[in-house]
Amino acid sequence: MLTIEEACQGFAAVGSEPRMGVLLSIVQAGDAGLLFREVGERTGIPASTLSHHLRFLAAAQLITQEKRGRETINRPNFDQLEALSGFILATCCANVPNREETEI
Repeated sequence: MLTIEEACQGFAAVGSEPRMGVLLSIVQAGDAGLLFREVGERTGIPASTLSHHLRFLAAAQLITQEKRGRETINRPNFDQLEALSGFILATCCANVPNREETEI
């Protein structure tokens, strides 16, 4: 389970349309991931701006980055993405009284 701080960082990371587009491109590539230039080609985001978005997503642990020589492979961190997507729903109905106790 994520902490509130981790969840906030994750939600902030996907809180802009360009970053969400970057993340979706990487997720769509699956475990193989995408090279930096491939992310740029798929999203149309200039390299300098793309670097910023990728750093933001990596800091939130939504993607992992692996250096291979001069290139970087960006992969989705499916465990963190799953934890973030379930964070809000994990508390669903926590304050609803037990239905059996309220029936007469």
